[in-house]
Amino acid sequence: MNGIVIPFTPNDSPIVGRDRPRLDSTAKVTGRAIYTVDIERPGMLHAKVLRSPHAHARILSIDASAARSLAGVTAVVTREEIHGLHSYGTYVKDQPIVATDAVRYVGDVVAAVAAVDERTAFAALDLIRVEYEPLPAVFDSTAAMDLSAPAIFPDQPFAAYPEYGDGASGAAHTAHNVSYEFRYETGEESIWADCDYIFEDTFTFSRMNHMHLEPFATVAEATATEIEVWTSTQSPFPMRKELARVFGLPENDIRVNVPLLGGGFGAKNGPKTEAIAIRLSQLSAGRPVRYCMSTEEVFLTLSQHDAILTVKSGLKADGEFMARKSRVLLNGGAYADASPLVAEKAGYRMPGAYRWKRIDSVCQAVITNTVPAGAYRGFGATQATWASERQVDLIAERLGFDPLELRLKNAKELGEEFVPGETPIDSDLKLGLNLVADAIGYRNRPRSGNRGMGVAIGIKDGGGVNKPAQARVKVTTNGDVFLNCGLVEMGQGGHSALCQIVAETLACDPKVVKYAAIDTDNTPFDQGTNASSGIAVMGHAVLQAAERVRSSVLDMAAEHLLLDRQSIRLDNWHIVGADGTTYELPPLIMDRFGGTGFEFTADGYFKVRSSSSAPLEAPCMFWEIGWAAAEVDVDPETGRVEILQLVVSGDAGKVVNKLGCRGQDEGAAVFGLAQALFEELRYDDGELLNGEALLYRVPLAEDIPRRFSSITQEQGHGAGPFGTKGMGEGGMLPIAPAIAQAIADATGAQLTSLPMTPERVYNGIRAARARQGRAHRNA
Repeated sequence: MNGIVIPFTPNDSPIVGRDRPRLDSTAKVTGRAIYTVDIERPGMLHAKVLRSPHAHARILSIDASAARSLAGVTAVVTREEIHGLHSYGTYVKDQPIVATDAVRYVGDVVAAVAAVDERTAFAALDLIRVEYEPLPAVFDSTAAMDLSAPAIFPDQPFAAYPEYGDGASGAAHTAHNVSYEFRYETGEESIWADCDYIFEDTFTFSRMNHMHLEPFATVAEATATEIEVWTSTQSPFPMRKELARVFGLPENDIRVNVPLLGGGFGAKNGPKTEAIAIRLSQLSAGRPVRYCMSTEEVFLTLSQHDAILTVKSGLKADGEFMARKSRVLLNGGAYADASPLVAEKAGYRMPGAYRWKRIDSVCQAVITNTVPAGAYRGFGATQATWASERQVDLIAERLGFDPLELRLKNAKELGEEFVPGETPIDSDLKLGLNLVADAIGYRNRPRSGNRGMGVAIGIKDGGGVNKPAQARVKVTTNGDVFLNCGLVEMGQGGHSALCQIVAETLACDPKVVKYAAIDTDNTPFDQGTNASSGIAVMGHAVLQAAERVRSSVLDMAAEHLLLDRQSIRLDNWHIVGADGTTYELPPLIMDRFGGTGFEFTADGYFKVRSSSSAPLEAPCMFWEIGWAAAEVDVDPETGRVEILQLVVSGDAGKVVNKLGCRGQDEGAAVFGLAQALFEELRYDDGELLNGEALLYRVPLAEDIPRRFSSITQEQGHGAGPFGTKGMGEGGMLPIAPAIAQAIADATGAQLTSLPMTPERVYNGIRAARARQGRAHRNA
């Protein structure tokens, strides 16, 4: 084929690193985007569930005969209809489809109904009669571990957990009402003897709701031998595996389809609505069943862990950190869900961003008669960062150090090991601290009035544990591109970022790259969209697939055109020769493969190599860091806190989409602001008091500081494609401790509990004044 000169604009401007419109933006702003709540199937039924009014009770009897006979009802599921089906969970398999022997919290599902419409389903629920025998209940982690507390699971559920590496260990059911325990230890115990000061403090961390706008929702079509679901999940392949285990079917008889998600934040990992919808469909002759929770039901399904954290730290007189011992109690609620995984991370991340010669951490996930707790944005690092950073501030006050300087003295260096066998730190932690401190004028802050400033740093291992990812890229004869991988789009912009990587690699317009719909029959495997892994872990698989497709195209063109393979390149679906001659690919392809053309396809795969010396099975992919600085004004007479300035920063390594990175950091910072000042699920004798949107206080637009900014760093040390690192969680971690230190700087009140409500701030100010008075009298 001869070279022809045609009008041609070379693609010489980079795609990665630029602000580009989101692929889903038009569909979302016009209302055409399809979420699970929008899925409709012919003959679709609607499911509703009956929930327990008791925090803990034995189920004596269930009479659902009247509900079954109600016109329009097609199926009712009680414990009688789940014989032979298995319970689910991550490491600990303790949650049944519906309650069997007992209910374990207010809101536990006792029965489910499928009917022709929601009104009929609700009417059927009113006809179900359940006889309970109330049992003693326990709601606090410390109380639950006392041997006098009721055993919430008298018979220990099945559990399986990984083999850990050096220094780490884990086990299920290690103590009374403990579902899982994780330990990490390194360094010599004798280090404590070298410490000049030893301090021990206890901190408490509040429980939050995920508040994703789209509720848990599933549409299921199922028989005894085949299952298909459309569901709002972050992890379609683990979902398929768990459903196969629960229902005793081969995985290739189960198909999971995942549309767009209306938020997840960790909540949409593991079964929530799926198993109930499937069982109701099976009992309704395979008719599709839609089970969509209300917002109030979401509050009764999953939450973040509240925690009690006791931290003991030893240091030298000059402020050098030496040893840290910590014990974390996570309130896991009634069922384990992802609590074992969160316990791993909370325990492992307790050292924070600092250098310690001795580390001894234990984290226990405790079972209580409250709403189950699971994965939540930050995944254990939020709890660990709150306690770790707060104690640094307390130590600084006690020994007369500036909190920022104490952090700079002890922060790990770029390239320094986090712990033995782990990936070295891949961000300059001190650079980031100075960056946010300087952004608010920390070192030159006024020392009068009720204004104060604070800084903090949060760190978490990113990319997931031992996490594999696969991707597939296909290009048609005309240069239209399909990206097929399991990254779920839940508002974070992951689809757009990955398509930018493909476009950069194939030197094409991003508009021609389409992200294929996710279904487990056709989409390559992915472990799940979590741990900020999308751009770094899945990004490598996508990059490899795109590079292989490009190579296939160039190999074919070089052979067909009799050109030197190394001298040609791909640009806008043209072959460009060494002399600038361009060749259109579509006629070339049809000339080679026939009039129907061809489709170039390649797969990519990536996983961090496992290592027995890495505490958590494999070294982490990257370190996700969040830096924050805050300035506050505190009214000492009311305890009201006004945020005057808030600066958050993350290190993207290399930016793929600037607006996307900014959105991730600023969105995470607002989550941190919510944790710091507002959000808390409140209980009274096991009953959730504020479990609805109108009663649950989240930040409003008026709560966002007028001087609120983010700084996206590109330090260039990321292990992802083009040097990228994951973002989205790190920005949440340092917000609450930075605000807490700003309050302390302004008033002397050192707060140890979240949220920092006006009442707590007011009481903290009074306690600080009392301490100052005693110190003055003793001077």
